[in-house]
Amino acid sequence: MPYFYGFDWTYIVFVMPCIIIALICQVNVSSAFSKYSKIRNSRNMTGAQAAEYVLRQNGVTGVTIEHVGGNLTDHFDPRKNVIRLSDSVYNSNSVAAVGVAAHEAGHAVQHAQNYLPNRIRSAILPLARVGSQLSWIFIILGLCFTARMGFTLLYIGIILFSLSVLFTVATLPVEFNASKRALACIRDNDLLYGEEYKGAKRTLQAAAMTYVASALVAIMQLLRIILISRNRNQ
Repeated sequence: MPYFYGFDWTYIVFVMPCIIIALICQVNVSSAFSKYSKIRNSRNMTGAQAAEYVLRQNGVTGVTIEHVGGNLTDHFDPRKNVIRLSDSVYNSNSVAAVGVAAHEAGHAVQHAQNYLPNRIRSAILPLARVGSQLSWIFIILGLCFTARMGFTLLYIGIILFSLSVLFTVATLPVEFNASKRALACIRDNDLLYGEEYKGAKRTLQAAAMTYVASALVAIMQLLRIILISRNRNQ
């Protein structure tokens, strides 16, 4: 029984543990970044310089590197071919800054080289946006209506939500590959040495786990909705 005295136990069983894991991962990445942002790299290289170096080593041109406000707001914008680095990365010469900037440059390299998982993810994105915006409307309406109309609306909501889940899963290989490219460039060109390299690696690994946790939350939420719909059919 998904409900007991008006309480939804499917949320506790399926979703809540994953949310706790996601929160732990978020705390972990913040802790790792904070720790290694206090350690200056021996080459005195800033995040912006590290991103530029990774691009140059991969023969990628035409990518602009910009400063953006905020903390951990770093990202690559494929529409404008721009890497945006946050306050704590752009001009910082910390170990964490080099790792994060190199990771974002890895995304730019993926884009330039037409990396297949990245193309698949980009193709799913428009559908995922529609799915995330409309899915819960149909799911809630499906739970409100009864009989055939309710089932139809609920199933449409499940299909739409599945698109956003698919996008979340498709993001994983893209993020892991960007970190792999970044760390390979850092290691092979001695941008960071010994413990510095390990610090950058730990920072990127912690960040990667947040994407794994997000995917897990989305998958469990989808399974929960499917379970609820099956119980309504009985």
